[in-house]
Amino acid sequence: MLKLRLLPLMAWLLTALMLFGLPAQAQESPPTEAPAYSTLADLLENEATRTQLIDQLRGMANNAQENVQAAADSSAETAANQAPSGQEANAASLPRQLAELTSTVASEIGSQLEGLAAALSGIFQGAGTGQPFDMDAFNSAALNLGLVIIAAFVLFVALRRLARPAFSSIGRWSQQGTGMTPVLRLVLAVAIAAIVDVLVIALAYVGGNLLATFAIGESGELSTRASLFLNAFLIIELLKAGVRMLFASRYEGLRLLPIAAEEASYWNRWIARLIGLVGYGLMVVVPLLNYYLSPALGQGVGTLIMIGAFIYAVGVVLKNRQRLRDGIDAQAAKATMSATRVSLKLFARVWHLLAIAYFLMVLVLTFTRPEDALPFVMLATLQTLAVVGAGMLVSSLLTQTIGKRIRLPEDLKRKLPLLETRLNAYVPNLLRVVRALILITVVMIAASAWGIFDLAGWYATDLGRGLVAKVISVLLIVTVAMALWVGLASLIEHRLNPETGSGEPTARAQTLLSLFRNALAITIIAMTLMIALSEIGINIGPLIAGAGVLGLAIGFGAQKLVQDIITGVFIQVENAMNTGDVVTVGGVTGTAERLSIRSVGIRDLSGTYHIVPFSSVDTVSNYMREFAYHVGEYGIAYRESIDEAIECLKEAFEELAASDDHKQNLLAPLEVAGVIALADSSVNIRVRLKTTPGTQWATGRAYNRLVKMHFDAAGIEIPFPHTTLYFGEDKDGSSPAGNIRVLEGRAKRRSSADTDDESHDEQPVEQGKGSIPAVDYRGENDES
Repeated sequence: MLKLRLLPLMAWLLTALMLFGLPAQAQESPPTEAPAYSTLADLLENEATRTQLIDQLRGMANNAQENVQAAADSSAETAANQAPSGQEANAASLPRQLAELTSTVASEIGSQLEGLAAALSGIFQGAGTGQPFDMDAFNSAALNLGLVIIAAFVLFVALRRLARPAFSSIGRWSQQGTGMTPVLRLVLAVAIAAIVDVLVIALAYVGGNLLATFAIGESGELSTRASLFLNAFLIIELLKAGVRMLFASRYEGLRLLPIAAEEASYWNRWIARLIGLVGYGLMVVVPLLNYYLSPALGQGVGTLIMIGAFIYAVGVVLKNRQRLRDGIDAQAAKATMSATRVSLKLFARVWHLLAIAYFLMVLVLTFTRPEDALPFVMLATLQTLAVVGAGMLVSSLLTQTIGKRIRLPEDLKRKLPLLETRLNAYVPNLLRVVRALILITVVMIAASAWGIFDLAGWYATDLGRGLVAKVISVLLIVTVAMALWVGLASLIEHRLNPETGSGEPTARAQTLLSLFRNALAITIIAMTLMIALSEIGINIGPLIAGAGVLGLAIGFGAQKLVQDIITGVFIQVENAMNTGDVVTVGGVTGTAERLSIRSVGIRDLSGTYHIVPFSSVDTVSNYMREFAYHVGEYGIAYRESIDEAIECLKEAFEELAASDDHKQNLLAPLEVAGVIALADSSVNIRVRLKTTPGTQWATGRAYNRLVKMHFDAAGIEIPFPHTTLYFGEDKDGSSPAGNIRVLEGRAKRRSSADTDDESHDEQPVEQGKGSIPAVDYRGENDES
């Protein structure tokens, strides 16, 4: 900046010197050049003229500064007037800047091509170096350089062939080794192979230097030409070694990119050609032309090399546009994360545009910043490739380490059966967050490498440091909350597991622990959300106050809900029912399948599921507390002996108590209450069986079966409704005959269709299937 500010002053000084020198030149008109230096010395030697000259120069400098400021103000005002409304001058001048950049690049290319043509036309006349072109010296230098090139490459190829067994062994270990995850094994194998490759390149470089120093040219002296080539050879081959780490076409186990060998060979060959063309051209050919022939010739050849490399690269990109797009789409189809899948699909559609933009940027930087364009592009490219590769490797390592399904030991799985499912649900989500952070970090570092974003400067600001600290804090809070939930939920699960806890948990323990687990989940989520919001700088005080006011409003507006919750709390505290109990709640009888703090879910006998809110519960009838009774009432005919019937009931109970299926359900001997009613057609006897809770119905069904069997065996009649028919009586006390005819079944009628109808009235019908005997009813005093 200091040099730019001194440029106007230096220009005005030269102008003043010319003005002061014009009179002297006019007075003396020699045939040779005017003695300007002596005139300037005379002016400075005289004190008066020296003072006058200093005053004039200061005045001219002040005027120049005022003119520059006025011109700047005028330009700013013009730009502001031309800019659209609401737009700054700098924003409005962006197209102009692009136009100036394009014009600069075009003029630079034109001038370099013109210089190349001029240098080629005058090279043989000595115009470039001041001396005629020496063909013999050129041939000798070219021969020596060619020998150095051949020797270096022959030595490099020989060393690569000797190292092939080592590469093959490392590749086999990468594919077939054990003891590490595949990604770690691949990374370690590639690192070892890279070290071997670098050693081969270093040995070839040292060998080339020794041959160039002692075997080629003048012994004991390394020529500039050989030094240029060998340095370029070292840098270019190291770059190619880096490319071979990505595209190892000959060794499957040493290829970082997941592509086929044919594709790897193609891209490795293409990138190696491009690196060799640009590297050897700009690092060997151009410096040699600049030094030995002409700087203009070197610049022109460098321009042609860059243009040719750009055309070659764009041609290859467009040629492989669709093929690479299909390959990226195939990788996107295999992605498990939706964000990764969408990103890969988007990249597949624009990758060729990004590649062309990259090569165009390199070409433009070469012309606009020729002094540092190539080192800048090389360093930025290497940083981008390194950070992208590191991000991909870390992501793959995380995927293979914790991204696959977690398998817990059988003993731990037996103690905590839900822990494996819970971890397999949480870890993929955490992995997605980590991958997103890796992607953001890779993009920021790549943008910083290309000068698009100053990552170090941004992090040095309070905003950058604060944002990174907040992200890390939120991640730690969420991770701790998840770990706390997994630990407490696993502890509850351990208590509920009959194999590992304190034995078979009671129904009350199951219900209360399940409710506690739900309340714990809600509490952890609420606290984690509040702490995370507070950590990122959001004031949660109004949020808490608003939540309190909202809760109060909900309490007033939802009194039924509050009643549900309060009643549910007291029902749980009093242990009125638990999950699995058979209860009658709100007029619904069934099994309680789900208990919450607000309602109970009941499955009735027909399979219908009822949800009963606790606010509608007045009474809870629980059939599953401590013990139960089967109460049986059995009616016998009036003609039967009551004592004999009671003995049959006891015998039925003894048989039930001896049964393997039901003896464990009986808690006490049979209780016989005795005769409880003399009904219309039966004498009713009540008994009671004390059973374990929940088995009273099955036990009662089994006992009823045995009672019927014992009554039948003893000939004890279990009465059923009877009908008495009265036909009246005559005046003499006799009753008329009741002529009752019972119809036969259809089958019998069909088989005896030829039988006389009257015969059926006189003799009984043969009893058989589908037939009922005919009955001749007569009065009790009928003598006939």
